[in-house]
Amino acid sequence: MFVVEAYAAEGETQAGTEVPHDDAHANTFPPFDSSTFPSQLLWLVITFGLFYLFLQRVVLPRIGAIFETRSDRIAQDLDQAARMKDEADAAIAAYEQELADAKSKANEIGQSARDSAKAEAEAERKAAEAELEKKLEGSAAEIEKIKQSAMGEIGAIAEDTATAILQALTGAKATKAEVQSAVAKARG
Repeated sequence: MFVVEAYAAEGETQAGTEVPHDDAHANTFPPFDSSTFPSQLLWLVITFGLFYLFLQRVVLPRIGAIFETRSDRIAQDLDQAARMKDEADAAIAAYEQELADAKSKANEIGQSARDSAKAEAEAERKAAEAELEKKLEGSAAEIEKIKQSAMGEIGAIAEDTATAILQALTGAKATKAEVQSAVAKARG
């Protein structure tokens, strides 16, 4: 083992901390010395046993508790994620339903607006046609009146013209009754 030199004067006996040993074990590393194997094995078993008990009673329960806590948290997170997914799916379905309802309502509003505009245009067209028809009837009556008036004047014009032609050609003057009968006969 270790030897510590003492600083003393020469010739004095030195007191040291030497451990006496026998020469059989002088060159052997102590852990590999076969004479110390039983005590080393005993301490190995005691140390291993205490370490095993420490692991079993202290470390492994703590690690198990950590794993249990983590698995519970993961399960809760998965449950919450599934619940939130279901809520999101329900919200999407409600949104799509509202969108479909809004599209349907917009189509109905558009169709009713088209129908009312079409009916309004048809009513305006009919009113315009009725007004034109009235104007046409009024114009036709006016034309008929002008025609009757013109026809009435044609007889007088024909009589005057026939009298003028007769006088210019023959020089004779016809009576008004003769001219009227000749014009009436020519009219038909």
